[in-house]
Amino acid sequence: MSLAQFEGCLLGLALGDALGAPHEGGIVERLVWRLIGATVQGQMRWTDDTQMALDIAESLAVQGALDADDLARRFAASYRWSRGYGPGVARLLRRVARGADWREANRSVFPEGSFGNGGAMRAPVIGLYYAHRFAELADAARLSASITHAHPLGQEGAVLVASATALALGTRNPLEIVRAAAAHCALQPFVLRLRTAEQWLQEGSEPDASSVARHFGNGIAASTSCVTAVYIALRFMDRPFVDMQRFCVDVGGDVDTIGAMAGAVWGAANGVAALPQHQLAQLEQGGRLKAAAAALYAGVA
Repeated sequence: MSLAQFEGCLLGLALGDALGAPHEGGIVERLVWRLIGATVQGQMRWTDDTQMALDIAESLAVQGALDADDLARRFAASYRWSRGYGPGVARLLRRVARGADWREANRSVFPEGSFGNGGAMRAPVIGLYYAHRFAELADAARLSASITHAHPLGQEGAVLVASATALALGTRNPLEIVRAAAAHCALQPFVLRLRTAEQWLQEGSEPDASSVARHFGNGIAASTSCVTAVYIALRFMDRPFVDMQRFCVDVGGDVDTIGAMAGAVWGAANGVAALPQHQLAQLEQGGRLKAAAAALYAGVA
């Protein structure tokens, strides 16, 4: 576990997010992102995936622990429609901003809670922080996700992505990572997909992007994107980041979030120096991301 890996994780998440965002959604969404997808300085903008990951990293650094109330306040304060927040989370965060308790607000839009991948997209930060306390990681991932995603499927996606990130800090063996991460998953939509992912990695088979999308999914639900992202990260772990990112684009669907989760796991394994430096230089707020990674690392090293 090194500072370079923490930086690689956060910057890999942001880069996968920013590179995937232009390919997200239908014609209208892509046209909107063409208008707002760059800063006034011409840098690539990232979406809510990176914003909420930063919120967690900065909260952990300041609080020295996972403080769900502080996280809820930060999530609400950081909300900007232009970051591409989903409509359900946007409504929830506006309620929190008006003073609602997140424990009630997280079921105000969906009575059973959201099972989307919004809790998982920011979970790599939990993986970094709890890598040396792995026994506590699953509960921490569920708590961090529950602020906006009360449904068990949404929380299990966060556990999977956080676990894969933590494991990638310590081993470069894809099979070890997928098996150990799968041990934390009990819900059928994840278990079945993870069995297939393990089989593909063990056999060394490389199905094309359409097959990956067909077997694992590429949607906004945690159960149809988290295994997809983890599998892609592990399959491309020893290959260039740009190759992995192109594959995420080819898989389609929720490209920015799948790219963010895959980018985080890949970055945790390979470190910041392995990321494409030219593209990294075009990423907005790179200094803030590095500072957040350094503060997070200082809190656990």
